[in-house]
Amino acid sequence: MGRKSNSAKLRRLVLDVLKPHTPTLPEFATKLSSMPGVEGVNVTLIEIDRDTETVKVTIDGELDYGKIRAAIEEWGGVVHSVDEVVAGSKMVREAAPAEYKFKLRTYEGKG
Repeated sequence: MGRKSNSAKLRRLVLDVLKPHTPTLPEFATKLSSMPGVEGVNVTLIEIDRDTETVKVTIDGELDYGKIRAAIEEWGGVVHSVDEVVAGSKMVREAAPAEYKFKLRTYEGKG
């Protein structure tokens, strides 16, 4: 039986990235979207300072995290954290906090 590859494809990545001002956000998103397996990219500016930008990057497709991280580093950025990962044959919808069912416990005190 064959061994599974460690470079298994992921369906979605949400990354916290620190990057220089160049490439610009449109250029950065376009570069990411042109990578093999990438079907869509959202880049949201979180914070900007004199030399860098902190961005939230959401990428959908058939993804290879190692190649994406390497490309971001090649463009002068660094992945601060991986905030969400979706893998498998089905995208699982996460329940919103309001959808959680909490069991109400009542305690009958002894007088």
